[in-house]
Amino acid sequence: MGKKEIVVNCLGRETRVAVIENGQLVEMYLERPLERRVVGNIYKGVVENVLPGMQAAFVNVGLERNTFLYVADAIPGLDEEPESAIKVRKRRATIRDLVQSGKEILVQVTKEPFGNKGARVTRQITLPGRYVVLMPTVNHVGVSRRIVDEDERERLRQIALQVKPKQMGVIVRTVATGCTAEEIKQDIDFLARLWESIRRRSRKAKAPTLIHRDLDLVGRVIRDLLDDNVERLIVDSMDQYQAVLELLDATAPEFRERVFLFQQQRPIFETFGLEVELEKALKRRVWLKSGGYLVIDQTEALTAIDVNTGKYVGSTNLADTVLKINLEAAVEIAHQLRLRNIGGIIIIDFIDMAKPEHQRQVLKQLEEAVKADKAKSTVLGLTQLGLVEMTRQKVRQALGEVLQKPCPSCDGTGYVLHEEVIGNRIEMELKHYFRHHQEEAVLLDVNPTVAAVLIGTGGSNLERLEAETGRHIYVRGNSDRSLEDWAIVLAGNTEMVEKVALPVEVGDILSLRLESVHHSKPNDAIGRKDGFVIQVDQAARFVGQKVLVEITRTFRTYAKGRLSGDFIDVNN
Repeated sequence: MGKKEIVVNCLGRETRVAVIENGQLVEMYLERPLERRVVGNIYKGVVENVLPGMQAAFVNVGLERNTFLYVADAIPGLDEEPESAIKVRKRRATIRDLVQSGKEILVQVTKEPFGNKGARVTRQITLPGRYVVLMPTVNHVGVSRRIVDEDERERLRQIALQVKPKQMGVIVRTVATGCTAEEIKQDIDFLARLWESIRRRSRKAKAPTLIHRDLDLVGRVIRDLLDDNVERLIVDSMDQYQAVLELLDATAPEFRERVFLFQQQRPIFETFGLEVELEKALKRRVWLKSGGYLVIDQTEALTAIDVNTGKYVGSTNLADTVLKINLEAAVEIAHQLRLRNIGGIIIIDFIDMAKPEHQRQVLKQLEEAVKADKAKSTVLGLTQLGLVEMTRQKVRQALGEVLQKPCPSCDGTGYVLHEEVIGNRIEMELKHYFRHHQEEAVLLDVNPTVAAVLIGTGGSNLERLEAETGRHIYVRGNSDRSLEDWAIVLAGNTEMVEKVALPVEVGDILSLRLESVHHSKPNDAIGRKDGFVIQVDQAARFVGQKVLVEITRTFRTYAKGRLSGDFIDVNN
């Protein structure tokens, strides 16, 4: 597998864990104090709604939204019903057979809540340990599919059969490779005692309530990720470093020597170049080393990935050029799915390949690349339209959903209305306003880009609007407003509104921060006084600085000024 490192950042408002393989960031985990994950938690809940049409039920466990229990996950555990009866019911059961409204049941969260969907739960409880996963409600023994040596698989299976509790199930984890029977038995015994404790608390508790909380992020990393392939685990907090060592003393003391305390003053993620990698992982376009690129578009229903040649021109053979880019893209797609934690249906539009052999090579490359991913992925092949369809297990939120939120201006679409459209809408709403109000004048507060549209070249649009409405209209640009946000901030007689709308007079000397170069006069600069535009002659070289400006002329929509005396403001 190559060199593998785990970097833990605890010095901040959130805990972040990065998994690095061969110098490349491949997985990212994040946990905030007020947003701890619920997957793995066990609750005593109350069935609130049974939906026969959906073969599902909603269970209130005390979270913000009710959880979702599907019929296949609603089969009672062995402690509730004999195994033979379960097998019969599993063949013919409906949701009404398995749960009833108002009934209290013990459930475990298997999927985090996403968007408007509640968490998904099951009655088939699993308790992960260091070497095994205990399934106290199912009599079954399994071995991780990542253990490929058949002799080792059989050895571990026989150990599990001998040491597991009766009528309970066990899945042997990959990290158990090479473990002795005694090590596996100790792990199972610990989990069996934990299960008995959970059952006792459940009997006494009144639903809805939390019965058992899974480990925090760092604890899960130690349990699930720290194995023989990890060369170093680096932590930037002394408290967390000591906690990790204490946990390893109890579970895996052989890994203590691989844990290091990061003591540099520079932030740990910055030192390892991870902040830059995280920024890249949020971008829509991903460049390939060859010069080609991917475009990744995520929606609620599926993710679409487009492969493009970009800057790569390749050899004189077009088919070979396309094959090279597609093969490289297949590897990068698997990496991006894992890093971004994209789940669900994924449609990939590789560059068209005429040769069936090339298509098979690309599909094989993709299938091989996703094997490094712990989340189960299935490449379904080419559709009739020549697109590759695949799925990836979705258990937790995608990286983009954790680190970002929808833009308040575009509501997550990536687009906002054109300023001309907004300007036209404001004009229509303003005319409607004047039909029901008799004020002589109004002052509009709008985004500067929209203000320019409303005013028009030389004030032409504003003159037209005033002629059509018979009122005086003043426009003030406000960069704090989004494009679609606007308001009438003052309405009344013309003298009163003009006094507020034109906050400067000829001869005034102002301290003004210059914001930008004038769009049509590159030697002049633009500043604002209470949102009112002031054009300063010959001041473009001072953009970004605070200067003293003398007002020389005033107009309805802006004023002109010049640099005054010792024009650099000493209080800058």
